[in-house]
Amino acid sequence: MSAKSKKFLKNLLNTISPSGYEGEAAAVYQAEAETFADEVRRDVHGNTDAIINPGGKVRVMFAGHCDEIGFLISHIDDNGYLWIVPVGGWDPQIAQGQRVWIRSAKGRVLGVVGKKPIHVLGELARKKVSQIDDLWVDIGVKDKKAAEKLVEIGDPMVVAQEYDELQGDVIVGRGIDDRVGSFVVLEAARQLKALKPKAEIHAVATVQEEIGLRGATTSAYGIDPHVGIAVDVTFATDHPSVEDLKKREGNVKMGGGAVIVRGANINHRIFDLLVDTAKKEKIPYQITAEPRGTGTDANAIQLNRSGVATGLVSVPNRYMHSPCELVNYKDLEACSKLLAKTAARITTKTNLIPF
Repeated sequence: MSAKSKKFLKNLLNTISPSGYEGEAAAVYQAEAETFADEVRRDVHGNTDAIINPGGKVRVMFAGHCDEIGFLISHIDDNGYLWIVPVGGWDPQIAQGQRVWIRSAKGRVLGVVGKKPIHVLGELARKKVSQIDDLWVDIGVKDKKAAEKLVEIGDPMVVAQEYDELQGDVIVGRGIDDRVGSFVVLEAARQLKALKPKAEIHAVATVQEEIGLRGATTSAYGIDPHVGIAVDVTFATDHPSVEDLKKREGNVKMGGGAVIVRGANINHRIFDLLVDTAKKEKIPYQITAEPRGTGTDANAIQLNRSGVATGLVSVPNRYMHSPCELVNYKDLEACSKLLAKTAARITTKTNLIPF
């Protein structure tokens, strides 16, 4: 991966952008898109759309959501402690004892998630998993008045973890689900700029996926694509304690290439085109099966208006919805190349009727 692309990915992953508060991620995405896209626009919902070859007779939409799970401040008590509500699906065990960054009007404020020490917990309490309602955030102030000089009700926060590299091609970060998807779709658009596609390409960083596929719903309605391909993360099943998961999710290896999904949410012609392109271009790929709506932006796109020919390409991800998600650079490159080479083959003659 080029140094330019790595820098873009790092900047994107290091933003604070929970669902509904995606402004930082959207700004990074837009700035990068403006270096090569024919047109870049932001809609009223906050989705950011990078367009290649405007005016093409077939519209192809890529979607990768740029929001992440996080928290909002719901109450500031008299002693200056912050009480929080979750944004998206949290495992409450993960939040305990974490440092957090709060995005406030005053800038980034550091806090810690507080919990009663184990030494003073009773035997039953030690075995109980604390819920989000039991946790608070301490920013080190003496009272409510001091806290309100720094933060407000509704300010978003995330766990204070950033992008880093492990061994080989493995990276770690917070919000990899699914800012790597928005990274992939924009990298695919960058490649398509040189490939000169016949189709009009829309690479969209969608918002509010973690609270119900909301951004994909509105952006797809506005774009009205003929073809829609979502990029999200999926469960890697190559680490300990997931043997049972392989039976449901498939044998998905990080570093094994793009994951192409097959099932009810997926148009058979688009699936076949993705697989055929992977074979012809020698792009490493894996296949998984999903018998119903996938719970990704692909689900919302497929059901747009009178229906869209939809595909889903996934990035293998370890430790999803934690502050330490892992993905592999090579998988990101495989996904972006697969999208670009597939979209370059789509014309007005492409048959999109599934059967």
